[in-house]
Amino acid sequence: MYWTLELASHLEDAPWPATKDELIDYAIRSGAPVEVIENLQALEDDGEPYENIEEVWPDYPTKDDFLFNEDEY
Repeated sequence: MYWTLELASHLEDAPWPATKDELIDYAIRSGAPVEVIENLQALEDDGEPYENIEEVWPDYPTKDDFLFNEDEY
């Protein structure tokens, strides 16, 4: 399983919180690449919903990861 920013971006608008099956269903319905669906199928399924994209891919960059100062604009 591997994630890239491009692949993970297909899940940004997913209906969080969501179970593994709900995420797979969302990815299929939204036309996400096959790699996204394969990555989701490889996730552990303990029955608990994932609260956000960071629980699916812990290295997902957040707003704090970018050195952009909103106050300047």
